[in-house]
Amino acid sequence: MSAVTDAVPVAAPPGPNPFAQSVRDSLVITRRNLIRMGRIPEMIIFGLVQPIMFVVLFTYVFGGSIQVGSSTSTQAYREFLMAGIFAQTVTFATAGAGAGIADDMHKGLIDRFRSLPMTRGAVLTGRTLADSVQTALTLVVLAVVALLIGWRTHENFGKVLAGFGLLLLLGYAFSWIGALIGLSVRTPEAATSGGLIWLFPLTFISNAFVDANQMPTFLRHIAEWNPFSATVQACRELFGNLPPGFQTPDAWPMQHPVWASLIWSVLIIAIFRTLAVRKYRSATA
Repeated sequence: MSAVTDAVPVAAPPGPNPFAQSVRDSLVITRRNLIRMGRIPEMIIFGLVQPIMFVVLFTYVFGGSIQVGSSTSTQAYREFLMAGIFAQTVTFATAGAGAGIADDMHKGLIDRFRSLPMTRGAVLTGRTLADSVQTALTLVVLAVVALLIGWRTHENFGKVLAGFGLLLLLGYAFSWIGALIGLSVRTPEAATSGGLIWLFPLTFISNAFVDANQMPTFLRHIAEWNPFSATVQACRELFGNLPPGFQTPDAWPMQHPVWASLIWSVLIIAIFRTLAVRKYRSATA
């Protein structure tokens, strides 16, 4: 006589949390990119040379001839200028982000990542986070250089940190534009060119280097609604770097620059992250 025992069904182990896995995968890729950047120090050095040159040239060559507010003094222009230089530095990192992703695509590294059990967006998120860390280091060095040539802030430490936070958020937003460009071209050289060619009009048709009130009417309206200008204006207010007699334009982004900067940056991230991840999926399919 034999006894038959019914098998008790065993519940399958719960699958990994998708969000936790995405965060973990993104941090792994971030670490990989940071290690790679550390092994190529000239990338950081060359990234510092250009903004330092802009600071020196604009301060000592054009500083005494450009009027901001009611002043033409070099000190007033130096403080007016630095927010623009900071913002230009974080946005120009776009080209590096695009070139890095294009290089990974060109070498077939993206295909290797695709063969691994990892979330699709982690490769791009890790790259943009690593670029943000590099941008933060660049801002620290640039701020030290600015202090050495006489730049000063006139607000409390919390507001100054908030200003740099807005700069990093803008840089992170623009890195997603760079990611999309890097996925859309065939070579790193094309990504570098494509990442810079549109940045020059964006940064120069703005309030970064001159008072937008002195521009022709149609250019002034473009400058006032430029997302780059909103962050520059917000930083000037948070740093206490608005020159004496400066008249804030009536446009909403200039009257509420902190909110405008946050809205523009979040909007850019939402749009271009979606487009970049979609492009990544189609490019590696």
